[in-house]
Amino acid sequence: MTPRGDIAVKVWGEYACFSRPEFKVERVSYPVMTPSAARGVLEAIFWKPEIRYEIREILVVKMGSQTTVLRNEIGCRQGSKPLLVEDERQQRTSLILKGVEYVIHASVRLRPHTRDPLPKYVEQFERRVGRGQCFHQPYFGTREFSAYFEAATGADRPESVNQTIGTMLFDLAFVRTGDPKKGEMYFLDHSNNVRREVRGRAHALFFNAELKDGRLLVPQEKYQELYALEQASA
Repeated sequence: MTPRGDIAVKVWGEYACFSRPEFKVERVSYPVMTPSAARGVLEAIFWKPEIRYEIREILVVKMGSQTTVLRNEIGCRQGSKPLLVEDERQQRTSLILKGVEYVIHASVRLRPHTRDPLPKYVEQFERRVGRGQCFHQPYFGTREFSAYFEAATGADRPESVNQTIGTMLFDLAFVRTGDPKKGEMYFLDHSNNVRREVRGRAHALFFNAELKDGRLLVPQEKYQELYALEQASA
């Protein structure tokens, strides 16, 4: 990958739900934000097909407290045909977080097909953060849990928390495939400055997460594994 540009953003929200994948029906949140959720927040603020974000560290300024809510959900995906919500509605209990605050430390990386210099995108990101601009409202796990953001000043200190979290979702690698199989999807590929729809699947990557003095360190070698999966299918 090309040289990186470091950025830092402070984010907070009233509620958050970073769902653990091992719970199939009821939603149970990780105790802290996952790297993939942090990437989603940054992409909501500023996204271009020429760049990608690598999360390096998440500072837990406020752990928040756990609370349970009962939510209405639909039991199937909405497709091209209309559906009657009353027939598909399901009530599910969620164990979520309340009153959270983080500082995301990340790097902006240029994709191989990018021709513009790295500072251009870093400065665009910082301007948008300073103005409070975003492509869509960032959220913590689910869209109803809005996240708010501002530039990190360095004055925020993490809570003195040490905790072994265990297996945590790192991110998703979008692997292109040629054979139509159940569970595959279509996603957009922007390589070679061409926007096209390709068939593939999402491959989940995990890592052993641990909080040390309120800091969640993200293993950078996992990004090399992610890139290897995506490039092998190119």
